[in-house]
Amino acid sequence: MSKNKINTSGLVYSTDPNFKIEEEKNDIETLKPNLQKLRVWLDTKHRAGKVATLITGFIGTDEDLQTLGKSLKNTCGTGGSAKDAEIIVQGDHREKVVQWLIKNGYSQTKKAGG
Repeated sequence: MSKNKINTSGLVYSTDPNFKIEEEKNDIETLKPNLQKLRVWLDTKHRAGKVATLITGFIGTDEDLQTLGKSLKNTCGTGGSAKDAEIIVQGDHREKVVQWLIKNGYSQTKKAGG
């Protein structure tokens, strides 16, 4: 390997003379809002007893997830995070979140978890 090439595939050596490293394609497209099946949960796990609203089921790019998370956090007036296809909003804002999502075209949104 040349000095300028970095091996990110995890492959060290292959005995196959015809082997070629192929780049993985991560072409995840964001589904339209009316096709997203989002679920809104109330979560207290690993949060020292504090509650958080958890929105799961988002399918799309990380940038779109961040944008949706920012909009939800601004609507609720609180903090949170958006990563790994889920959005966490601090506090119990299930009703506000569901209403905002349905109003903005996420028609398959439901409250889940009891």
